[in-house]
Amino acid sequence: MSSTFDRLPAVAGIGLRSPHVAHVLATRPRVAFFEVHSENYYVDGGPALSALSRIRADYPLSLHGVGMSLASAEPLDVTHVDKLRKLIARVEPALVSEHLCWGAIGGRHLNDLLPLPYTEESLALVASRVSELQERLGREVAIENISSYLTFAESTIPEWEFVAALVHRTGCKLLLDVNNVYVNATNHGFASERYIAAMPRAAVAEIHLAGFENANGVLIDTHGAHVSRDVWELYARTIERIGPCPTLIEWDTDIPAFAVLEEEAATAQRVMEQRDALAA
Repeated sequence: MSSTFDRLPAVAGIGLRSPHVAHVLATRPRVAFFEVHSENYYVDGGPALSALSRIRADYPLSLHGVGMSLASAEPLDVTHVDKLRKLIARVEPALVSEHLCWGAIGGRHLNDLLPLPYTEESLALVASRVSELQERLGREVAIENISSYLTFAESTIPEWEFVAALVHRTGCKLLLDVNNVYVNATNHGFASERYIAAMPRAAVAEIHLAGFENANGVLIDTHGAHVSRDVWELYARTIERIGPCPTLIEWDTDIPAFAVLEEEAATAQRVMEQRDALAA
């Protein structure tokens, strides 16, 4: 690498998707940092990895995994971990993150981030997986709270307490998806502010913001729309509590022009600066 970025700046960044890679390489926009999905770069070479290396030379980078299946009942996929470790060595990201979910079992990989029951047994299993992942990578990993559309009768721990306990047990970082907090609070009938208040502030390494859709009263985390007004308000209250934090705009379906993402990032930056000033 021709430059070193050992941490994400506490400002707004953008999730980089393939339709915008050429634009970024050609124009070098004034974006604070980019995040990419790790699995898209599990290759030994080729144009995609080359482009990522060129972008990484000029911008801090966050690697965001979607396929580790940390909450699966099966052992950690060490082949997957080795691919991630190789990518980390190549692009030297400022942050590495994964989801608190499962998506693979019995040799079958599902194209979804599936929820888990919040029990002591699940907590012990996931904590073991996260600790093993961090040990194999030789670094802390940020774990993201997911959106969900059902709850388990077996759950005995509120989701926010489960997430906080995972951080305390493993020393992992937290990727706090504020949109997912709002979606789950609406879908499952709890107070989003209670969730935010339970998050260990020092562990929050990044925040995600995205758009959702309302499907007959159920909020679906589509990453295909503007951030909603209610999520912006929750984000503002989050910043008041934890202070400025690297904040990413995610947009994965019906991807708009890059300028639209820049506008969303600019809004996040304004909220961050205004709420930080109020908190001070």
